[in-house]
Amino acid sequence: MDIIESDWKRFSRMLPMLRERYLAEQNARISEMLVDPKKNETERFWNALEKMEKEAKTLRRCLDDHRRSNMVLHLMSMRAVGMIKKEDLADFTAELQKTVFVDLVRETD
Repeated sequence: MDIIESDWKRFSRMLPMLRERYLAEQNARISEMLVDPKKNETERFWNALEKMEKEAKTLRRCLDDHRRSNMVLHLMSMRAVGMIKKEDLADFTAELQKTVFVDLVRETD
């Protein structure tokens, strides 16, 4: 799929917002883990660390090495982890929206 310039520019501009929104959600989950009354301090620490390591991998997979040529793959990775939502792509071309959310389009047709 050829990525048009306007989609590439929109994608590049929205990356900081996507990252911050996703991290706000993950930080809230980690904060909850750190005060879980059912766990002791050691369990809280190791569970939170495990979650942070997992999310660090997710962030690298979704946010590192952005190029126009791999933009669709990054968008699909973001979709898979809930970093990007269908409405985030409302201003993108219909072709790109269908490519990234192909299974969602089929479900609603």
